[in-house]
Amino acid sequence: MIINEIESLAPMVPIILHHHERYDGKGYPDGLKGEAIPIGARIVHVTDAYDTMVRACYRDMMTAGACGFRAPQDAGTQFDRKLLKLSSQS
Repeated sequence: MIINEIESLAPMVPIILHHHERYDGKGYPDGLKGEAIPIGARIVHVTDAYDTMVRACYRDMMTAGACGFRAPQDAGTQFDRKLLKLSSQS
């Protein structure tokens, strides 16, 4: 990974590497599950999924609200339930 060559970004490597892991262990690249996934990677996973959904809706001329981001129904499987609960409180 190119980022390994930049010493100041070394703490970001686990976040970047594991941001496609799923909370239920069905993600990649390592099939990490639950708390074994670095917290930064779990946060990026939620925000990346939201960003992808919003961009797809924008392309189809839909608002983010009309898109119906699926995070709540994927809590505990794809996403960390605690993170989603925190995000809904803000």
